[in-house]
Amino acid sequence: MIELKPAAELAAAASKPYPNDSADYRRARTAPLAEEIELRRHIERVAAQRRTLPLGGEARGYTFRDANDATLQLADLFGPHDTLVTYTWMFGPQRPRPCPMCTAFLDAFDGPVRTLTQRVGIAVLGRSPVARQLAFARERGWRRLQFFQTVGDDFARDYRALGPKGEEWAALHVWIKRDGRVHHFWAPELAGTEDPGQDPRGAPDPTPLWNILDLTPGGRGTDWYPTLD
Repeated sequence: MIELKPAAELAAAASKPYPNDSADYRRARTAPLAEEIELRRHIERVAAQRRTLPLGGEARGYTFRDANDATLQLADLFGPHDTLVTYTWMFGPQRPRPCPMCTAFLDAFDGPVRTLTQRVGIAVLGRSPVARQLAFARERGWRRLQFFQTVGDDFARDYRALGPKGEEWAALHVWIKRDGRVHHFWAPELAGTEDPGQDPRGAPDPTPLWNILDLTPGGRGTDWYPTLD
């Protein structure tokens, strides 16, 4: 195993002043730089642990509809890949408009999906007909995302996108296909683990909205959420 240099040592060597930085600013900046190095290492340790997960439970025979109203199985959504990432967004038939947070996530997802699909399949799932989902996608300017409708609510209920009282939740899942069978591989399971005064969030959070705001002096704020307009 390679012995890593202490983060504080790396931070001290990497910390270089920008124009007109004070000595106080540079000293203060070097401290979180060491923490950022440790955070990067921690993120990679967790990612490595995820990659060694065994196969999760085999998916049942859920069905979906595509933009042509064709009926598909979960295995059909993989395309040429053996890995599939699905995002179930909160835009069920009872909602006049989609969830703003889901919309913010898909805003950031539409561009890189062109590159992501070089390695994995990507599918956006909703409880509304695909035509309704696509109408909002056109309004929003999304061009590359592929949308599918869940047939019935079994999939949404089983994979924590629909609660017992009909409440919708967003759900990100990773699936893997082995020997023609689809297995669940990973999903965030942090709901209910947030610290006091903290909104639920991923580790790391997959939403660029929050990642960028975390770099700013005002951060995420305490009561701010995006709106559709």
